[in-house]
Formats: sequence, C-alpha cells, structure tokens
Amino acid sequence: MSEQEKDPKNAEPQVETAEEQQAAQAEAANAEAEAPAPEQPSAEEQLAEVEAELAKVKKALGEADIRAQAEIQNVRKRAERDVQHAHKFALEKFAGDLLSVADNLERGLAALDANDDALQGAREGIELTLKSLLDAFAKYNLEQISPSDEPFNPELHEAMTMVPVPNVEPNTVIEVLEKGYQLNGRLIRPARVVVSKAAE
Repeated sequence: MSEQEKDPKNAEPQVETAEEQQAAQAEAANAEAEAPAPEQPSAEEQLAEVEAELAKVKKALGEADIRAQAEIQNVRKRAERDVQHAHKFALEKFAGDLLSVADNLERGLAALDANDDALQGAREGIELTLKSLLDAFAKYNLEQISPSDEPFNPELHEAMTMVPVPNVEPNTVIEVLEKGYQLNGRLIRPARVVVSKAAE
C-alpha cells in the first residue's frame, strides 16, 4: 500500500458531478412538494375568532364602565356627605368658644342675691341676656345638657365626684357643676356632675 493511500489527508476529494447535484436538488424539491401544507383557517373560522375577541373586549369595557360609574357615585356621595357635615358642624368651634359666656352669665346670676331689691335690675338684665344667648343656641341646634336628678350617662356626663346619699338611687346625678352642650347630636362638652353612690 502506497503512502498516498495510507494518509487520508493526501486522498483526493470526491467531486459530485453536475448530474448528481441536479438529482439531489430534484429529490429535495419533491420532498417539499410532498410535505403537507399547513392548513389555513377558512374565512368563516377567522370571522368567528374575530367576533369572539370582539365580544371579550366589549365585556371587559362594559365591566370597566360599570366600575367607573360605581366609583363616580361613591365620590359624589362622599362629597355630599362632607358638605352636609361641613354645614352641620361648621359652628362647632365658634359654639365651643361661646359656652364660657353662657357659663359666666349663669355664675353671675347665681352670685346675685335674689332677695336684694337693689340688685333686681341687674338680675333681670343678666336673665334676659342669658335667655337671648340660649335662644340663639337653640336656633342653631346647640342644646344644653342639664341632667339634674337623672341617671348618670357616661356618654354625655363627666362625673367629678361620687357622694353617698341616703334615699337616692346610686349613679344618679345629684348636682350639675357645669352644664354640657351638644351640636346637632354631637357632644361638644360633657356635663360635669356630682353622682350619688350607695351609702357605706
């Protein structure tokens, strides 16, 4: 065996003839032609798919519209409620500042001797002033809480002390030290009271 036959590097490459190349190309073309073509959906199927997608989009838009309408209604209701509260309780701070005026008028009236004729004019003047102020309070739904001889209510009253009192039910208001007030049902200041307790 010659060196040329032993060494594959030295072997001459086999060259395909033009006829062999043509035959290979013809086989590849036949294989492609014989391969099944991918099925194209019919026009009706395509239309059905488009309609299904359109129905999904319409449903999603409808749900989004319903949510948006509900959110608008909620915002409107919140705004109306805020406006009502603003109207209802706009006077709360102003009314709270006026309570001390009513307290001072009542203290001044209590300090004047009812049996002293010389003080009668002053008493009448303070009484009229206090009545005008309380009428103005009532006009704007600022109600006075004066719970004398009523059961103690921790939501409206503040117990300053408890005193044993015979012949009086325990937890009864026996004295009002300072009257309370509420505006449109909202407590502005609790009534400060003395409460009875069971005798020891």
